[in-house]
Amino acid sequence: MSNFLPNELVKRLNEEEGFDSEAFNKAHQQGDKITSIRLNSFKQDAVSFENVSPVPWCDKGYYLAERPVFTLDPLYHAGCYYVQEASSMFIAHILKEIGLENSSIRALDLCAAPGGKSTLLVSYLGSESLLVSNEVIKSRANILADNIVRWGTTNVVVTNNDPSAFSRLPGYFDLLLVDAPCSGSGMFRKDQNAVDEWSLANVKLCSDRQKRILAESLDALVTDGYLIYSTCSYSREENEDILDWLSTEYALETISITRDSDWDIEETQSAKHKAIGYRFYPHKLRGEGFFVAVLQKKERQLTFNRKKTKFERNAVPPNVVSNWIEGSQNHAYFMHGDHIHIIPKNYEDDIKWLQQVLYIKQAGTNIGKWTGRELLPSHDLACSVHIKKNLAVQDVTLDVALQFLRKESLDRVDFTAVKSGWCLVQYKGVNLGWIKVLSNRINNYYPKEVRIMNL
Repeated sequence: MSNFLPNELVKRLNEEEGFDSEAFNKAHQQGDKITSIRLNSFKQDAVSFENVSPVPWCDKGYYLAERPVFTLDPLYHAGCYYVQEASSMFIAHILKEIGLENSSIRALDLCAAPGGKSTLLVSYLGSESLLVSNEVIKSRANILADNIVRWGTTNVVVTNNDPSAFSRLPGYFDLLLVDAPCSGSGMFRKDQNAVDEWSLANVKLCSDRQKRILAESLDALVTDGYLIYSTCSYSREENEDILDWLSTEYALETISITRDSDWDIEETQSAKHKAIGYRFYPHKLRGEGFFVAVLQKKERQLTFNRKKTKFERNAVPPNVVSNWIEGSQNHAYFMHGDHIHIIPKNYEDDIKWLQQVLYIKQAGTNIGKWTGRELLPSHDLACSVHIKKNLAVQDVTLDVALQFLRKESLDRVDFTAVKSGWCLVQYKGVNLGWIKVLSNRINNYYPKEVRIMNL
């Protein structure tokens, strides 16, 4: 197997106390493909797949017996679950351990695309928190926004900024998650390209990049706030050495996380400060290579001036929002162009603060276009967990659902529940999107940019 895994990486791992290189190599030789999902409990209470087993450190995570074609499952497109690597779901356990589950905080996922950790944060922080989900690369920010829309909550702001932009929000966030770009050795079993691209030079490059990302964003973390730092790398230069650097330069202190011994997650320490981190090895548990640590900021952090602001008056009657949204009294709404967006009322000021220093790609939920006389409902609204329950709906078969998701023509005979007007297409009681029923045809409003292609 030495001709498959980089010799220099294996050599360095052998220096780790108790490392079993034979079992590590064997796990990569076997190349087991482990598939796991995390349930969106805002939309679904139970897993729709058979023969699942729980991810032990995440109560919403499940291993699947085999990998289905997710593209052909309407519930995947509806945001009922997220396909996520099991090791990274340990962040759910961390949030519980540090007392942030169902809290009321401001959180930043700094390197968020494609959205797995952001949707996890939304699920576990709960509806009273605000999440800023950021991605620096524009094309990846589009994917991130799509996944956030599917998840269906209003308390997320998607941004497309360099990490340095967040230094202009000193002391704003209670939680900072940095899933840092890395050399990718933890993904060797899943991704042959990661093996081909690995080198010591790339490890050094990634380590330098990780320091830059952290240095430019740490001012945004409030005093006593938490930093969750993670990579999918085995290299100390990107993991424990970063913890030593953080401890030296920023007086951050690592937090010990309790865990069951049968999880086989290894606790590790940095060389200088004995900072604590956690390593996930594929020969020891059902997951890929992963490293994570939790640090608390102890130095005093000044904060920016949080002046109260007012949204500009708009001509949209309040009942327009209440006609489409459950609990509309708990949401503020504002216009972006000719579209109406809603956000939790207690974060109304935050949007203005964020707009002053960040490029915002998406704020809260875009519920639709206001024509001056009526609302043309958006796909985001169809995905929202806050949409009114008394709207016209038609539950459809799998075949019709896939027709809809391909944005194909639909037969009027399959939509007898509504005579005319806007109608939600549902599959197994979950909203997929909008159609408009006319006298002689049905217009399919599923967004073309996310429709199923070539299947």
